[in-house]
Amino acid sequence: MSTNAESGASAEHEPVPPAPEPPAPKHRRGEQVPAKRTTPKGVHGSRTGYTWIGLLAAAVIGIVLLIFIIQNLDQANVNLLFWDFSLPLGITVLLSVIAGALVMGLVGGVRILQLRHAAKKP
Repeated sequence: MSTNAESGASAEHEPVPPAPEPPAPKHRRGEQVPAKRTTPKGVHGSRTGYTWIGLLAAAVIGIVLLIFIIQNLDQANVNLLFWDFSLPLGITVLLSVIAGALVMGLVGGVRILQLRHAAKKP
């Protein structure tokens, strides 16, 4: 028996043969072959990815709003119909923005209902 050390060749210089590829699964006649799933070119997003981006954007906006409120703590007098109260300026502006968003959502919701009703008509 001779070893690599005896013959003068080292194991580092011997080429390693590539690993054999696993055999492709064979399918019986009439059996459906599973389709390969490919991503079309230009499609890079998913609902989960968009949700993640939306959550990150909401967190950044929340931090900016918090900073805005903390920096605007001066009291502002608010008169609304027969109410008269005082709130910090930052919170007053935030409540105004929320009220505007609710009005916008209400108008948009009514329009969506109108379009659904029109689409259902024969």
